[in-house]
Amino acid sequence: MSVLFSPVTVRGVTFPNRVVVSPLCMYSAEDGLAQPWHFAHLSTFARGKAGLVFAEATAVEAIGRITPACLGIWTDEQADALKPTTAFIEEMGCVPGIQLAHAGRKASTAPPFLGGKPLPSDDAQAWPVVGPSAIAVGPGFPTPHELSVAEIQALTASFVAAARRSVTAGFKVIELHGAHGYLMHSFLSPISNQRSDEYGGDIDGRMRFPLEVSRAVRAEVGDDMPLFFRISAVDGIEGGWTMDDSVTLAKALGENGIDVVDCSSGGVSGAPRFRTDDDGKPLTTSSARQPGFQVPYAQRIASETDLKSMAVGVIIDPHQAEQIASSGDADFIALGREIMHNPFWPLHAARTLDADADFALWPKQYKWAVDRRAQIAPLNN
Repeated sequence: MSVLFSPVTVRGVTFPNRVVVSPLCMYSAEDGLAQPWHFAHLSTFARGKAGLVFAEATAVEAIGRITPACLGIWTDEQADALKPTTAFIEEMGCVPGIQLAHAGRKASTAPPFLGGKPLPSDDAQAWPVVGPSAIAVGPGFPTPHELSVAEIQALTASFVAAARRSVTAGFKVIELHGAHGYLMHSFLSPISNQRSDEYGGDIDGRMRFPLEVSRAVRAEVGDDMPLFFRISAVDGIEGGWTMDDSVTLAKALGENGIDVVDCSSGGVSGAPRFRTDDDGKPLTTSSARQPGFQVPYAQRIASETDLKSMAVGVIIDPHQAEQIASSGDADFIALGREIMHNPFWPLHAARTLDADADFALWPKQYKWAVDRRAQIAPLNN
């Protein structure tokens, strides 16, 4: 029996398998509104039968977008535009999820395929960026406006309103984005948060805003909806956020309504640095990513807390994914670039792992033809 292709239940939602489509930014929205591309993009993964299909990082307010072309859910119109997509994902027997995000001091940039650099201040599409402290991400990035306590609390309300719209739009899972140097991560890391009030200082102060958001969103969505939280498990910079900090955060997140910790890394300042020792000090200046390089982060969350964990990062081979799931290193396996390369990865992986001998997982519109094809050519890769 394949663990990867066994169901798992979190609160009121049962996922048909442990394969997850990571939130993948498409930089294709107009004024935050989903376009036909978003439906085509996400519906493909549902036809490929990933258990959980996340929409991309979706901004809770206009200045929370990474780029002017990022998805948003700060209006009812934006939520309504996503309803056909969530309905189709469910029709395919999969679970639709959304990642709620605020880019903070890394906002107002060009899409990566247009250079990815901060927009010039005189660009008509640019906007001022915000953060916990007036510290820029790095050379060439704008200095953010330091948020006041009242502004921080207003942002919590924005996350709550976005969660309410997400439920209305048909999403069954919400993930809060606390990684990659975006707003909530920038509050967590001592690299970017040098406040001296209740939202800064020691780790309890730096965790305050993400925990307030988690608690408020849980209160809004009720007890049945699973809540995920994406972390950068380490900053990879000396003096930054460490894996021990992540364990402390995860335990606190569990007390404030979070069910699953999604373990990524890096992004708080400059180029990502992923390989670190237990104190968070970089082992190398290289950011080269090895297969499964972030799995140990998920394993520590799984083993040292009562929460479920999700592994992500160069997970490519079905046997690799199965080993991660069956060993208990992570409860969910998230794919990004690999599933863009092969949107039907889950169906091919199930064949490789002998978890779908008769093509039962395939959409009925394909199954009748695909099983005949298998008589001619193997369909296991």
